[in-house]
Amino acid sequence: MDLIPAPNHVDEWEPHEWTFQLRPTTRIGADQGAQGVARWLRSELSAATGFTLDACTPEQANRSADSVTLVLDERLRAERGREAYRITVDVYGARLAGGGRPGLFYAAQTFRQLLGPAAFRRAPITGEPWRVPSVSIEDAPRFGWRGVLLDVSRHFLPKSDVLRFLDLMAAHKLNVLHLHLTDDQGWRIEIERYPRLTEVGAWRERSMVGFRAADRRDDRPHGGYYTKDDLREIVAYAAKRHITVVPEIDLPGHSQAAIAAYPELGNTDVVDTAALGVWTDWGINPNVLNVSERTLRFFEGVLEEVLEVFPSRFVHLGGDECPKEQWRASPAAQARIKELGLADEEELQSWFIRHFDGWLAERGRRLIGWDEILEGGLAPGAAVSSWRGYAGGVAAARAGHDVVMCPEQYVYLDHRQAPGEDEPIPVGYVRTLEDVYRFEPVPAELDNAAAAHILGTQANLWTEFMDDARDVDYRAFPRLAAFAEVAWSDLPRDPAARDFAGFQRRMAAHYRRLDALGVEYRRPEGPRPWQRRPGVVGRPSDGPPPAV
Repeated sequence: MDLIPAPNHVDEWEPHEWTFQLRPTTRIGADQGAQGVARWLRSELSAATGFTLDACTPEQANRSADSVTLVLDERLRAERGREAYRITVDVYGARLAGGGRPGLFYAAQTFRQLLGPAAFRRAPITGEPWRVPSVSIEDAPRFGWRGVLLDVSRHFLPKSDVLRFLDLMAAHKLNVLHLHLTDDQGWRIEIERYPRLTEVGAWRERSMVGFRAADRRDDRPHGGYYTKDDLREIVAYAAKRHITVVPEIDLPGHSQAAIAAYPELGNTDVVDTAALGVWTDWGINPNVLNVSERTLRFFEGVLEEVLEVFPSRFVHLGGDECPKEQWRASPAAQARIKELGLADEEELQSWFIRHFDGWLAERGRRLIGWDEILEGGLAPGAAVSSWRGYAGGVAAARAGHDVVMCPEQYVYLDHRQAPGEDEPIPVGYVRTLEDVYRFEPVPAELDNAAAAHILGTQANLWTEFMDDARDVDYRAFPRLAAFAEVAWSDLPRDPAARDFAGFQRRMAAHYRRLDALGVEYRRPEGPRPWQRRPGVVGRPSDGPPPAV
């Protein structure tokens, strides 16, 4: 079977002349809890086939071999969970069951794959029969957190591009969109009580082109932001596809866009923050938030409005790459350290993060941050995004904290896909399709109790070198398909034992699905001419990546 991600169990029967196929007379039956998924499936398949695919009851569908039936199965839920599903296709019709609505939705996604690549188009292009192989599939995901970070701060993506990206995630059974909304280079979320965050912070005068070594800029203003209603729409659209949107508001580092809008947020006793604009460079920025009570109240106000829009249990607060030079030089920061009885600036950052951990917990939410939040002591309820290899995640899991594994050595999809000069703006280490496929999220050194704290895994798309959706497509795909299988499928824990050759064979069909979806992925033979960026200097790292 050419399914991606690979199901856990498949029985395919011998082809039969009476095999099931969609026809103009086919109807879709669904019980009450399954009607939302049925509407989605009817919409997608009606567009691709041109058939009406009328609705009917499950009882009516069961009396006809010319039907697709969708049901929720309590026994399946009890045995395998809400995301589990079962598909049976034979001469009596197609029957899709889910342990819950998410599982039923994944069954519908798999059923669409069974129909062939043309099922992913928006209008019918062929008169060929829509045959479905006779098959029985039992499936459930390995991890509950199967995420992708989309950085819309460095380069803004219009709402329509985000909605399209959610559809691509759903097609790969990914279920968490980590939306990186703020950074030094732009603030992308409307906050009504602080309008200058978008009036000033959402726009920069120009952007660096490539890496700083070339000292090249485009001298073109860049910006944009999402209104609260835009983000509510994104959240609702994602929810219908069983995707949770986790917002990230970066602090106390990566905050120059906020400081440019409200200079009092910066370390005014050591820097003329009124002279700062939204940053036009890439990299680690020395301009960080001050640690005053006023700054705490400011970001509590920001987060109150964030929580109004995003119902997700987790809220990501960054906590990474926060240089301490300004705090070391700041009399106000040093007085704060003394007042709080802290040992140093590392503990000061930990105190800052702990404050918001408690604030979020009081409102029924949980803080998650990059693994730097371990430094100086981890907030009691916080979860960790382990990006600097496995070490941070291992330490957090052993201490009883939940972890999302996203080590840059494997799943930073902004890193280049091949060596050589053809790769556009080459960044980081070479991470091929096979490298991603052989990524194992759970470190072997964890015992079962610690491993239970690995919530799942996430691929990250940082957009310093991706300025539109076409660039995002190129960096993300096809590697995101390999990542989706790592996150979903029950692959051998030993990466060397995985059947990459078999995955490549299945990708031959999946490339045609991506073509039908209009994805401008990197082809196995290399980039197309318009996907290259000749002369734009990148930041490649030589040799293999350091051990995770």
